[in-house]
Amino acid sequence: MSETKRKAIALFSGGLDSTLAMKLIIDQGIEVIALNVSTGFGSTTDRLEHMKSMCEQVGAELKIVDIESEFLQDVLFSPKHGYGKHFNPCIDCHAKMFSVAKKVMEEEGASFLISGEVMGQRPMSQNKDALQTVLNESNCDGLLLRPLSAKALAPTIAELEGWVDREKLEGIVGRCRDRQLELAREIGLEDFESPGGGCLLTDANFAKKMVDFIKYDRFEVKDIPVMKFGRHFRLADGAKLVIGRNKEENQHLQDIKNDKYYHLKTIGIPGPHGLLSKNATDADKELAARAMLTYTKATQDGEYKIAFDGDEVTSVPFESREVMQAYSIL
Repeated sequence: MSETKRKAIALFSGGLDSTLAMKLIIDQGIEVIALNVSTGFGSTTDRLEHMKSMCEQVGAELKIVDIESEFLQDVLFSPKHGYGKHFNPCIDCHAKMFSVAKKVMEEEGASFLISGEVMGQRPMSQNKDALQTVLNESNCDGLLLRPLSAKALAPTIAELEGWVDREKLEGIVGRCRDRQLELAREIGLEDFESPGGGCLLTDANFAKKMVDFIKYDRFEVKDIPVMKFGRHFRLADGAKLVIGRNKEENQHLQDIKNDKYYHLKTIGIPGPHGLLSKNATDADKELAARAMLTYTKATQDGEYKIAFDGDEVTSVPFESREVMQAYSIL
């Protein structure tokens, strides 16, 4: 490979750290493919344009791989290394992503892997032992270079072989992000994201919805979009009800195709879009209809109709928000 440009595969989230990690390697004359491994739980918004922008600014090629089915089957519900604070199997998730990246590395004829992980930034999943565990589980020990913390970690194959100059890498440790922000200013990086959890499974409210769901139903890939939007309720007889909070959420819920649910819509009065599990009893259907009207300008003495999949229509008074709060999962 001495006559061709060496190539690396970067685990790319779209965040600042992974973008900077790529830049440090690209600046050493190495071609980088930014690999975004999608588990389905990354965000409630479409980040494609943002990821493209980050890659264009640093000179990387974006590649997206969907592993939703594998993630549910191999990781989410039976993590070898357990969960973090909420429903997040971070160590097993990272190991899965690195194993996917290693396969892409082999397919692309790349020489090594990189990631934007910073030692100590996340106490549970990015301490020194956890970082090594991920390498062991994914069979990537030596192959994975973490450019932002490289000087605080053992040299990797890329450094030992001289493909990468270790002295041009960073030795960042801990949660302070001053050095990352300084690097972003130095390279003129624009419109990068503020640091955040990134994964919905680390969110306490999302975790509550997941725990509730698996008590009543088998979780499948088609259920992921349902979990991302709206107010979630578990009704008296066990049916699941989801009601949109705003126009954007209503549109997302309306676009969901999942044969487990009725689509609910108010008739004759502006209102939210809803989903109700099809195993609902008549009592839960009636409660769901009243709940839909709770989030409209309906009056108690009025008579209103709710469409279930456009066919089943019921006339109902609305329910109080106080009553609905008793059924709220959140």
